Amino acid sequence: MELNAGTPLHWIDMEVLLRLGVAALIGLALGLDRELKGNSAGLRTHGLICFSAAVMTVCSIALYHQLRQSDESGMDPLRIFEGAGAFVGIIAAGLIVVSKGEVHNLTTAAHLWLATVIGIACGAGQWPLVLVAAIVAIVMMTLLRVAEKRWIEPKVSRTPEER
Repeated sequence: MELNAGTPLHWIDMEVLLRLGVAALIGLALGLDRELKGNSAGLRTHGLICFSAAVMTVCSIALYHQLRQSDESGMDPLRIFEGAGAFVGIIAAGLIVVSKGEVHNLTTAAHLWLATVIGIACGAGQWPLVLVAAIVAIVMMTLLRVAEKRWIEPKVSRTPEER
Protein backbone atom coordinates (compact mmCIF):
# COMPACT_ATOMS: atom_id res chain seq x y z
CA MET A 1 0.00 0.00 0.00
CA GLU A 2 1.33 3.41 -0.91
CA LEU A 3 0.67 6.25 1.55
CA ASN A 4 1.24 9.95 1.32
CA ALA A 5 4.24 11.35 3.16
CA GLY A 6 3.53 12.03 6.82
CA THR A 7 3.42 15.61 8.03
CA PRO A 8 6.04 16.29 10.73
CA LEU A 9 4.76 17.51 14.09
CA HIS A 10 6.90 20.64 13.94
CA TRP A 11 4.66 21.82 11.09
CA ILE A 12 1.92 22.62 13.59
CA ASP A 13 1.74 26.36 13.26
CA MET A 14 -0.36 29.21 14.57
CA GLU A 15 -2.62 29.18 11.52
CA VAL A 16 -3.68 25.57 12.10
CA LEU A 17 -4.13 26.18 15.82
CA LEU A 18 -6.15 29.33 15.10
CA ARG A 19 -8.45 27.58 12.64
CA LEU A 20 -9.12 24.63 14.92
CA GLY A 21 -9.30 26.71 18.09
CA VAL A 22 -11.81 29.19 16.67
CA ALA A 23 -13.95 26.32 15.40
CA ALA A 24 -13.96 24.68 18.84
CA LEU A 25 -14.83 27.95 20.60
CA ILE A 26 -17.62 28.88 18.20
CA GLY A 27 -19.00 25.35 18.35
CA LEU A 28 -19.10 25.57 22.14
CA ALA A 29 -20.74 29.00 21.97
CA LEU A 30 -23.40 27.67 19.58
CA GLY A 31 -24.01 24.70 21.84
CA LEU A 32 -24.42 26.89 24.91
CA ASP A 33 -27.80 28.11 23.68
CA ARG A 34 -29.03 24.55 23.18
CA GLU A 35 -27.54 23.45 26.52
CA LEU A 36 -29.28 26.25 28.43
CA LYS A 37 -32.60 25.25 26.87
CA GLY A 38 -32.06 21.62 27.92
CA ASN A 39 -31.82 20.22 24.39
CA SER A 40 -30.13 16.89 23.83
CA ALA A 41 -27.41 18.31 21.55
CA GLY A 42 -25.63 20.93 23.61
CA LEU A 43 -22.13 22.15 24.36
CA ARG A 44 -20.15 18.99 23.71
CA THR A 45 -22.08 17.93 20.62
CA HIS A 46 -21.85 21.32 18.92
CA GLY A 47 -18.24 21.81 19.96
CA LEU A 48 -17.20 18.40 18.68
CA ILE A 49 -19.06 18.75 15.40
CA CYS A 50 -17.70 22.23 14.64
CA PHE A 51 -14.16 21.19 15.62
CA SER A 52 -14.41 17.94 13.64
CA ALA A 53 -15.57 19.77 10.53
CA ALA A 54 -12.61 22.14 10.84
CA VAL A 55 -10.16 19.26 11.26
CA MET A 56 -11.68 17.52 8.25
CA THR A 57 -11.37 20.70 6.18
CA VAL A 58 -7.76 21.45 7.18
CA CYS A 59 -6.83 17.84 6.49
CA SER A 60 -8.58 17.83 3.13
CA ILE A 61 -6.94 21.08 2.00
CA ALA A 62 -3.51 19.91 3.16
CA LEU A 63 -3.88 16.54 1.43
CA TYR A 64 -5.08 18.24 -1.73
CA HIS A 65 -1.97 20.43 -1.88
CA GLN A 66 0.33 17.58 -0.91
CA LEU A 67 -1.05 15.13 -3.47
CA ARG A 68 -1.43 17.74 -6.19
CA GLN A 69 2.31 18.41 -6.04
CA SER A 70 3.19 14.74 -6.43
CA ASP A 71 0.77 13.84 -9.22
CA GLU A 72 -2.38 14.90 -10.98
CA SER A 73 -4.76 12.82 -8.87
CA GLY A 74 -7.75 15.07 -9.49
CA MET A 75 -8.57 15.08 -5.77
CA ASP A 76 -11.50 17.37 -4.95
CA PRO A 77 -11.36 19.03 -1.51
CA LEU A 78 -14.97 20.15 -1.87
CA ARG A 79 -16.09 16.60 -1.14
CA ILE A 80 -15.78 17.47 2.53
CA PHE A 81 -19.23 19.01 2.23
CA GLU A 82 -20.62 15.69 1.06
CA GLY A 83 -19.05 13.79 3.93
CA ALA A 84 -19.99 16.38 6.52
CA GLY A 85 -23.55 16.52 5.23
CA ALA A 86 -23.93 12.76 5.48
CA PHE A 87 -22.50 12.51 8.99
CA VAL A 88 -24.41 15.45 10.42
CA GLY A 89 -27.56 14.31 8.66
CA ILE A 90 -27.40 11.01 10.52
CA ILE A 91 -26.91 12.75 13.86
CA ALA A 92 -29.62 15.33 13.16
CA ALA A 93 -32.10 12.68 12.04
CA GLY A 94 -31.60 10.92 15.35
CA LEU A 95 -32.51 14.12 17.19
CA ILE A 96 -35.74 14.91 15.35
CA VAL A 97 -38.79 13.48 17.06
CA VAL A 98 -42.43 13.63 15.98
CA SER A 99 -44.79 13.29 18.91
CA LYS A 100 -48.55 13.82 18.83
CA GLY A 101 -48.33 15.58 15.49
CA GLU A 102 -45.62 18.01 16.63
CA VAL A 103 -42.02 18.05 15.46
CA HIS A 104 -39.37 18.47 18.15
CA ASN A 105 -35.62 19.24 17.95
CA LEU A 106 -35.75 20.49 14.36
CA THR A 107 -33.99 23.74 15.34
CA THR A 108 -31.32 21.77 17.18
CA ALA A 109 -30.75 19.62 14.08
CA ALA A 110 -30.41 22.74 11.92
CA HIS A 111 -28.13 24.23 14.53
CA LEU A 112 -25.83 21.21 14.24
CA TRP A 113 -25.67 21.72 10.49
CA LEU A 114 -24.73 25.37 11.09
CA ALA A 115 -21.99 24.27 13.50
CA THR A 116 -20.69 21.96 10.78
CA VAL A 117 -20.62 24.66 8.13
CA ILE A 118 -18.92 27.13 10.48
CA GLY A 119 -16.36 24.43 11.30
CA ILE A 120 -15.69 23.94 7.59
CA ALA A 121 -15.28 27.70 7.16
CA CYS A 122 -12.86 27.80 10.11
CA GLY A 123 -10.86 24.93 8.65
CA ALA A 124 -10.69 26.75 5.32
CA GLY A 125 -9.62 29.99 7.01
CA GLN A 126 -12.60 31.92 5.66
CA TRP A 127 -12.61 34.40 8.55
CA PRO A 128 -15.14 36.95 7.20
CA LEU A 129 -17.56 34.09 6.55
CA VAL A 130 -16.94 32.66 10.04
CA LEU A 131 -17.59 36.06 11.65
CA VAL A 132 -20.80 36.73 9.73
CA ALA A 133 -22.11 33.18 10.29
CA ALA A 134 -21.39 33.32 14.02
CA ILE A 135 -23.07 36.72 14.42
CA VAL A 136 -26.12 35.67 12.41
CA ALA A 137 -26.37 32.42 14.40
CA ILE A 138 -26.24 34.26 17.71
CA VAL A 139 -28.84 36.79 16.56
CA MET A 140 -31.15 34.06 15.28
CA MET A 141 -30.83 31.87 18.34
CA THR A 142 -31.04 34.55 21.03
CA LEU A 143 -32.75 37.71 19.80
CA LEU A 144 -35.35 35.87 17.75
CA ARG A 145 -36.11 33.61 20.73
CA VAL A 146 -36.72 36.69 22.87
CA ALA A 147 -39.04 38.07 20.18
CA GLU A 148 -40.89 34.75 19.95
CA LYS A 149 -41.43 34.61 23.71
CA ARG A 150 -42.63 38.19 23.81
CA TRP A 151 -44.89 38.45 20.76
CA ILE A 152 -45.60 35.06 19.19
CA GLU A 153 -45.98 32.51 22.00
CA PRO A 154 -48.52 34.56 24.01
CA LYS A 155 -50.78 34.70 20.93
CA VAL A 156 -50.47 30.98 20.25
CA SER A 157 -51.23 29.99 23.83
CA ARG A 158 -54.49 31.99 24.00
CA THR A 159 -57.75 30.18 23.59
CA PRO A 160 -59.90 31.00 20.51
CA GLU A 161 -62.25 33.05 22.71
CA GLU A 162 -59.37 35.26 23.90
CA ARG A 163 -58.27 36.06 20.33
